[in-house]
Amino acid sequence: MSQSSSSQVPQIKSRLGAILRATSGNFLEQFDFFLFGFYAQDIAKAFFPAQNETAALLNAYGVFWLGALMRPVGAIVLGSYIDRIGRRQGLIVTLALMALGTVVIAFCPGYAAIGIAAPIIVLIGRLIQGFSAGVELGGVSVYLSEIATPGNRGFYTSFQSSSQQVAIFVAAIIGYLLREVMPGDTFLYAIGGVAKWRIPFFVGCIIIPVIFMLRRSLEETPAFLAMKKHPTPSEVFASAIENWRIVILGMMIAVLTTTTFYFITVYAPGFGKELHLSASGTLLVTLLVAVTNFIWNPVGGALSDRIGRKPVLIAIASLSFVTAYPALSWLAHEPTLGKLLAVQMMFSFYFGVYSGTMLGCLVEIVPAHVRTTCFSIAFALAAGIFGTSTPFVATKLISMTGGDKASPAYWLMFGAALGIIAALIVYRGGQTIEQRETVAA
Repeated sequence: MSQSSSSQVPQIKSRLGAILRATSGNFLEQFDFFLFGFYAQDIAKAFFPAQNETAALLNAYGVFWLGALMRPVGAIVLGSYIDRIGRRQGLIVTLALMALGTVVIAFCPGYAAIGIAAPIIVLIGRLIQGFSAGVELGGVSVYLSEIATPGNRGFYTSFQSSSQQVAIFVAAIIGYLLREVMPGDTFLYAIGGVAKWRIPFFVGCIIIPVIFMLRRSLEETPAFLAMKKHPTPSEVFASAIENWRIVILGMMIAVLTTTTFYFITVYAPGFGKELHLSASGTLLVTLLVAVTNFIWNPVGGALSDRIGRKPVLIAIASLSFVTAYPALSWLAHEPTLGKLLAVQMMFSFYFGVYSGTMLGCLVEIVPAHVRTTCFSIAFALAAGIFGTSTPFVATKLISMTGGDKASPAYWLMFGAALGIIAALIVYRGGQTIEQRETVAA
């Protein structure tokens, strides 16, 4: 895409303000999106009654996964919209959709009240959320990359993931406080006609207007304004298909980020229960993990800006592949909250440094004129197929292996292997695929 001189294009007035406005919406979307996974055990009892607790939990995790499978659809539809209309307007639309899905889930009556309609309505709410989330992460990452100062793209884009960690922290601390105030089964009981597990969802509904006001004041990126021509939806689709190899490799690189993230956050309460650890203690560990995730993301982004994306990606993926099973085996043998914290801190380090690097990598390997679409499709496929299936797969692996609590490591090792293979291909010869093809042309 040809571009006009940057001097003719309005510049971002405050990069810090732009980062906060963009990531504030990302915070809300991820807060709402991950609440479903955090409170899967409570939601399973409310909407998916079954003959045994494991079956109900698998149903809830299944709906969580199905909602995420809408991510690639949202990435294609909304991604093309953002590449054509603009980053600012597109991010406002994604926020509205996520808000709608959250309201649907928050106010849906339980199975005891309306029967089979309850899980159907909840599924619809999750599909709407997944459709929105499919492009939100890509849209925010692209926005941050396009306002980054020279040589700091990895550092800037890392704040997309860091804002998610704030959402995880808030969701975890609300859950922890609720369980401490009214522990045990009373967490499910109604107070004034409202089940306690719904309170975090209501909090998400309450802060929606505030986030809308912040995102409405978002400025368009100079990079988008500098483009003389913006692609039509058909051109975006054609370009995305043409660059399918880059999209698949980008997905492979992102798999380790998504599987590790969902394992140490969304699946944490369920894994703690498998290990027979206290629910409040497990939520406290998750809260601390969110803090370290927030710290390690910009560290990874800044490090990759200095030494390159390839060495960081391969080093972290290799460490994860080698240590995942031994670490979980150590934890599973006489599990304690202290051991859980130590293992989660290790995975938090892997996730944060790798994620901060991966985001900058994806932005750089996809074509600029369809950056949002291709980035979003790659990440949505990784999250929709692999990441959000982690709670379901981990629960199933433990069941299939006769109760081996360390078996979820196989899933993490699979993601690490994909990351190593893709990074070696993408950065073969020290250049990305796009750089090699540009030179060849």
